[in-house]
Amino acid sequence: ATARARCVVAEAEIALASRELAGATATLDAARATLDAHGDHVNAAHARYLGIRRLLLLGRLDETEQALAAVAGTPLPPALLAVHELVAAGVAMRRLRATAARDALARAARAAQRAGIPALMAEVDAATRTLHAPAARWLAGGEERLLQLRDVEALLASETFVVDACRHAVRHRGKTVPLASRPVLFALMRQLAEAWPHDVPRDALVARAFRARHADESYRARLRVELGRLRRALSGLAEVHATPHGYALLAHRADQVGVLAWPVESAHAAVLALLGDGESWSSSALALALGRSQRSVQRALETLAAAGSVQCAGHGRARRWMTPLAPGFATTLLLPAPLSFE
Repeated sequence: ATARARCVVAEAEIALASRELAGATATLDAARATLDAHGDHVNAAHARYLGIRRLLLLGRLDETEQALAAVAGTPLPPALLAVHELVAAGVAMRRLRATAARDALARAARAAQRAGIPALMAEVDAATRTLHAPAARWLAGGEERLLQLRDVEALLASETFVVDACRHAVRHRGKTVPLASRPVLFALMRQLAEAWPHDVPRDALVARAFRARHADESYRARLRVELGRLRRALSGLAEVHATPHGYALLAHRADQVGVLAWPVESAHAAVLALLGDGESWSSSALALALGRSQRSVQRALETLAAAGSVQCAGHGRARRWMTPLAPGFATTLLLPAPLSFE
């Protein structure tokens, strides 16, 4: 039974490395219980961390944190301690907690050095580079600059009124207005924020939100309706005022207004973000991690492949997708849903 359980754990490790995320976890849980019952606590802990790392890859941050808390304080060999801290750093980066991520990576580096495993040390180094890579762009006042994760964290803790184009939300003074399911409202919100403190002509708003070439009276009426909905969504945070030429944003108690955007914007940025970890992914695993249909992910991959942004290897169910070169941006830090944020 012990030998069989160890084989199950080995298979799960291979599946995780090859980004096969759709498999059932019950078999791995049973193997872990068997190993624990037979006194093989190290391999049992290894099995537990395989499950935790899978949760992190799927963006299930609350479950990942709960699983980490359940094993906190458990004596671990250096290799598994490094894995624990790597997962903690991954959660912290996705939660936009730069200081916590940096501290976790420092502990992971020390544990990896004690373990003396080159692959583990390389993984810690890669995570550290990701932490210090550009994570987003800040667009304000007609200018833009790249931000590291620590800059994003500081920005969101400031008095700045932030239109988050990475997660399609408005964030100000600890409050968040999600607009991911309301694309028209977000398009209007972003254009108003980019123009702040100036107004935006009505024709420009119609063209951006409705993709219309000409703003006839029907589009203007629809614009008024959508702006009314936006005002209600922003209640208490900001107002949208009509001007002689268009509309302008007035943010309450904000010293600055701007847009937080991807380092490189793309229609398929979330797919590129996952592929940016340097591993090869199946389309089914990408769909599972992004919470989308596999067909929509396949269409995105085909578009990216035609543009030379991704490449594939294998055929049929064995096909895997990867980026030709590391993108140089910490795109996984700002993935949209299902990765949650506070």
